[in-house]
Amino acid sequence: MQREVIEVPGISEVSRARQVPISAAVRANGMIFVSGTPPIDPALGTFVRDSIAAQTERCLRNLKHILETAGSSLERVCMVRIYASGDHYRAINEVYARFFPADPPARTFVPVGDWPMDFDLEIDCIALA
Repeated sequence: MQREVIEVPGISEVSRARQVPISAAVRANGMIFVSGTPPIDPALGTFVRDSIAAQTERCLRNLKHILETAGSSLERVCMVRIYASGDHYRAINEVYARFFPADPPARTFVPVGDWPMDFDLEIDCIALA
């Protein structure tokens, strides 16, 4: 089995700067495993703190960037997990549907409480390489 950590410009640096021991993505056995991705603004290195819709948009744009850096795409996503307050379910779905308009991947919505950092959701995924 080959395992390759993917360095993602604008995303990996934020994790290192905050001393969070994760890789943005790992490629192994023809799959891309993307870590829980918060609404990081990669140009500024800060978290988006706007509405839940704006945070969701940023998370999904980040997933797209991570997947493309790893040689994949949103179209190749097989599984998504969203971690957020259940209060945000509808607003998140409205944004999510724009990124996966047809044949969406399998998905789990995991309701969570407080976060240890300044954001309201994370999204992870597994995609084909």
